[in-house]
Amino acid sequence: MTIPLSILDLAPIAPGQSVADSFANSVALAQAAEKHGYTRVWYAEHHNMPTIASSATSILVGHVAGQTSKIRLGSGGIMLPNHSPLTIAEQFGTLASLYPGRIDLGLGRAPGSDQNTARAMRRDPRASDDFPQDVVELQAFLRGESIVPGVQAIPGAGTNVPLYILGSSLFGAQLAAALGLPYAFASHFAPDALHEAMAIYRRDFQPSRQLAEPYAIAAVNVIAADDAADARRQFDITRRSRVRGMISRGPSAPDYSDDQIDEFLTTPQGREIANMMRYSAVGTASEVRGFLDEFAASIAADELIIAHQSRTIEDRLRSVELTADAMALATV
Repeated sequence: MTIPLSILDLAPIAPGQSVADSFANSVALAQAAEKHGYTRVWYAEHHNMPTIASSATSILVGHVAGQTSKIRLGSGGIMLPNHSPLTIAEQFGTLASLYPGRIDLGLGRAPGSDQNTARAMRRDPRASDDFPQDVVELQAFLRGESIVPGVQAIPGAGTNVPLYILGSSLFGAQLAAALGLPYAFASHFAPDALHEAMAIYRRDFQPSRQLAEPYAIAAVNVIAADDAADARRQFDITRRSRVRGMISRGPSAPDYSDDQIDEFLTTPQGREIANMMRYSAVGTASEVRGFLDEFAASIAADELIIAHQSRTIEDRLRSVELTADAMALATV
């Protein structure tokens, strides 16, 4: 049986490109995903990051939904402590009313930003403590069964937008299991707790109105190319870019050369950063298929959500196509 594949689109802003270019690329990526049989495309809420354009996540979801026809679209995820449950219920209720049967709502409890940005967003540092209660409140709004007296989500009530819990630690697995919700693990950048989190989720899962059995999604990086050497070259560029972004922040940050970045990657700190991309399928279509099959089997994943990490949109689109062909996805 072919495992469902989806896409996590970080809406990257490439060097020399604009935010508008990034949005056009996201539309092209979603259209390609729809054409090649992917299940869904999700966008992540990040703030104050010069290379990521998906901060207004619900607006981007709506923009892409209007230029596709069947593929599911949603958040991977909305950082719920940044918002009131009512506001998110209204936003995603609006999307579900405009595009019925196509909208997902993935939820995380991280701020998706640094501390200064969190303060600029008027975020209460303690808000993440209320994440479980906020998920329950949000779900009630979307069901039209508000637990806040006298308050309904309009739009939103009765849309029953499906919720997904996102996580990179054991907390999300425990919460998803307790609430009987699907669980998506961010193993594309936080691989260490993947296996333990998936085991806990399946062991402790409690059936719910939304979900009778556990449904686990794992994220993985992919760069598929026609030539293995070209795929490796693309991966090296992506990894250097990630390292450079983590160690060179601020207007006065040094401009490290590729050789300096490669040398840094041999240090303990560099190896720790490189480990963040441990789960990366890089190579030809057949090589990517082998990696993804083994990866999915190791955790009994029900679905893989792929971050196609090539720097250019042309290479990402080719990676989307090659991966779909290799994994024998149905085309529409």
